[in-house]
Amino acid sequence: MLGYSIIKDHEIDILLEDIYRDYGYDFLQYSRASMKRRINRLMTNDRLASFAELRFVLKDNPAFLQHFVEEITVNLTEMFRDPLFFRQLREEILPQLGTYPLIRVWIAGCSTGEEAYSMSILLKEANLYHKSLIYATDINPRVLDIARNGVYPLSQIKSFSENYIESGGKQDFSKYYTANYEWAKFDADLKQKMILSTHNLVSDTSFNSFQLILCRNVLIYFNKDLQERVFKLFDASLENLGYLALGSKETIRFSGIQHNFTAVGDQKIWKKLYTL
Repeated sequence: MLGYSIIKDHEIDILLEDIYRDYGYDFLQYSRASMKRRINRLMTNDRLASFAELRFVLKDNPAFLQHFVEEITVNLTEMFRDPLFFRQLREEILPQLGTYPLIRVWIAGCSTGEEAYSMSILLKEANLYHKSLIYATDINPRVLDIARNGVYPLSQIKSFSENYIESGGKQDFSKYYTANYEWAKFDADLKQKMILSTHNLVSDTSFNSFQLILCRNVLIYFNKDLQERVFKLFDASLENLGYLALGSKETIRFSGIQHNFTAVGDQKIWKKLYTL
């Protein structure tokens, strides 16, 4: 029986230095606990018996790098995850954004797109979709392909629908998708105002100004220094009086930007104060 060794902390450092030097991907400031867990899972699934073997494959086979990036950056999500958060967006935040002639939303770390489709539905039901643009970005090209297709397992729809109702949705959720055997395909109209693109929060810069930025359950995988860099990126990308939304275990407290924002409600949403 083939045995697999668990990668050690110093080996992770060596591996990530290799990847940064050889390919330019910077994972050096990702949370070590999360990185260790994901690399060990990849090694087991790919039947790589040792750190030395993994390091050799990454150096010898550039195509394997894309697989590595995909495996260690994918984040699980679902539509209307944390329904009370989406209820606050629906009832408090979107009415404020409705005063803008054009609403620009950035979903950073969009993964397989469930949050982007949730936002499209919210904007539709608020009669704001026609004047909105949703920029959904992720470092991982494979998850963006899933988001573009808008096809999800039918087994997940019950959970999506329950979340939708709890978030304040009043429509029949089935109007937004077509079921076919084991899959549900969401309407192409929900992608009409969606721009899907690769973006690396670690190394890429601001690319627009936004009234709403969502980056939920991504920063928990970054260390404090990297979180600080990303917070500065969001601050630079957000218009005055715009909103920043994070995941349930994330906060801007004790960060360098906290004094530029004020909390709105209890669902990890902050409003940017007006600054000259």
